[in-house]
Amino acid sequence: MEVRPSALALTPLLLFLALFFGAGLYFTAQGEAMGFYQLRAPVAILPALGLGAWLAHRRGLPAGEILLRGMGDPNIMMMCLIFLLAGAFAYVSKAIGAVDAVVALGIGALPPGLILPGLFVLAALISLAIGTSMGTIAAVVPIALGVADASGLDRVVVLGAVLGGAMFGDNLSIISDTTIAATRSQGAEMRDKFRENFRIALPAALATMVLLAFLGDSAPVTADVSASPWLALPYALVLVLALLGLDVLVVLAIGLALSAGFGLALGNDYDVVQFAGDVWIGFEGMVEILLLSLLIGGLGALMKASGGLEWLAQVIARFARGHRGRRTGEFSIAALSATADVFTANNTVAILVSGGVAKDIASRHGISPPRAASVLDIFACVPQGLLPYGAQILLAASLASVSPVALSGAVYYCWILAVVAIGFMAWPRRAPTPPRAAPGDGT
Repeated sequence: MEVRPSALALTPLLLFLALFFGAGLYFTAQGEAMGFYQLRAPVAILPALGLGAWLAHRRGLPAGEILLRGMGDPNIMMMCLIFLLAGAFAYVSKAIGAVDAVVALGIGALPPGLILPGLFVLAALISLAIGTSMGTIAAVVPIALGVADASGLDRVVVLGAVLGGAMFGDNLSIISDTTIAATRSQGAEMRDKFRENFRIALPAALATMVLLAFLGDSAPVTADVSASPWLALPYALVLVLALLGLDVLVVLAIGLALSAGFGLALGNDYDVVQFAGDVWIGFEGMVEILLLSLLIGGLGALMKASGGLEWLAQVIARFARGHRGRRTGEFSIAALSATADVFTANNTVAILVSGGVAKDIASRHGISPPRAASVLDIFACVPQGLLPYGAQILLAASLASVSPVALSGAVYYCWILAVVAIGFMAWPRRAPTPPRAAPGDGT
């Protein structure tokens, strides 16, 4: 069945954001320290789901079936499994003393000013190697939390450094879903897209590292010298396995098993019963993010089926057709990609949804396929690293028990990347000089 574009189909997400952010701002203004936790996101999204289902039903669509299909999407299910295993691994590792061991072994030797840039680089390298920001966050955040607590650094700033590094690698990695989707949709070669992307991402990464070095002026890391260095081995193996490209679910499962083994062998009075209890506590910490991910998946499916994303793509394409020039085309692709990500909360899906329209805009405005793929990928990743209801921030915030809204403001790399990318698009570029005619060729 052909999807008829409809602006009204986008209103359910606007309703959710109005309820969630409106309640958070209201309670914060009333002096509530945890204002954004008074109305939980999985509850705030329920009216939006009702509105989305009603709009789909009005169009003669099977709203219940669409909702369940969206919630049961394989990508959503994969995220939920990652959330559960990451929560269990993080809690068990902390319970057996693995975080203290990591801090005692080496990170504590870093000067305070280099701790934040060091975590950013670590996350960037892992994400670049494994092609997934989610896997990187699950592997690095538990270590980063130990460093934050030991050094006195603000947890939000530390997590922002890790998230920024994870998004850097996710945006550039040749095995990332976003990179593959962007290059295929634009007909670009992977190496050419990487070169275009790297010219923008590298200055943003360097500027982020300089900023993080200034923010890292705190007390030196104090470590628990009584922690056995062997307890750090599960973390080390998890990082190595991740760098080798092993599936993130397998990596987290191995890490959880190793943490249990080392805890039973080296932990003080740590037994199987306590391990089972810690796994469950880790699961419980992920319930909110798991529920929200399922419901966001269903809401996105309802809006897409009702024509919301189709309407959005048509509006931006119509604007691009009415204005000529390379800059107009690139800014149109950027707006299309970023807006699609805001409404889907999934950068890969956003690229897949907007890729066809972006390719048409690129061909009309003389934009090369690698350049179009680079802009498409960057502006899907920038909002994804900043959305308080996006999977990356939700996972990190759940692991650290911090506000996702506060965390979105601390992912400095994504903010800087947006500024650098806009600067690159706005900067005038000279057209290539035509070759000189050979002597005797003139008339």
